[in-house]
Amino acid sequence: MTGGSRRAIPLDRISAVVFDMDGVITDTAPVHAAAWKRTFDEFLIDLSRGGGPRFRPFDLNGDYRRHVEGRTRADGVRGFLASRGIALPGTAPPDRPEVITVSALGDRKDRYFMDYVDRYGATAYPSTVELVHGLRGRGVGTAAVSTSRNCAAVLRAARVCDLFDVRVDGVDAVRMGLPGKPHPALFLEAARRLDVSPADAAVVEDSPAGVEAGRRGGFALVVGVDRAHRRADLRARGAHVVVADLSGLELTEAEVSS
Repeated sequence: MTGGSRRAIPLDRISAVVFDMDGVITDTAPVHAAAWKRTFDEFLIDLSRGGGPRFRPFDLNGDYRRHVEGRTRADGVRGFLASRGIALPGTAPPDRPEVITVSALGDRKDRYFMDYVDRYGATAYPSTVELVHGLRGRGVGTAAVSTSRNCAAVLRAARVCDLFDVRVDGVDAVRMGLPGKPHPALFLEAARRLDVSPADAAVVEDSPAGVEAGRRGGFALVVGVDRAHRRADLRARGAHVVVADLSGLELTEAEVSS
């Protein structure tokens, strides 16, 4: 299943579909980016005022996509700070509890993110909801996957919890020691819980790192959702199909070309 022209999920070959949450199920990717920006900018300003490097703000596009998107919270903190030549301990030393840590910055970002969700709620993409209903109506298993520890809360806020048979999120990643994307561990765990082989399942992702994870995991079909004008990057990282929105997909009983 390698043709880039295909715009179908062939149900004779696909028995389960694994959906990334932010940017695929829910319109929350920009909220994550904004929460990361607020977190990192505050930290970098304080560092500059304390004699550290000159303040250079976190870039919502370049920095978010290169260092944070699709990765676990801790990996995102470490990756971005490493790009600025900054290293922080994972946790504070017992004799210096005031030290800023990777964990503390991640916790701060989560608070900012959930403050927004609590205040404004979360919205699911109608085309995704329609597609999931169609899959479930035909007996296809569905999973929601996210590196966020707030995945369950966001799905509840968007009122789509009941649409997914399985959820694998940042809480599971920490508990089970699962690495973030582009490693396929989260997707493979979703397939395991759905009791399907990746060779009989599809992944739907909007990030290049997530697309790469799907291909590395051996999934039969990797669908890239191009909401951020990254079609070429999604294809380069291994998407079999790229659509602007999931309304561009159809369910078929056999593999077809558009």
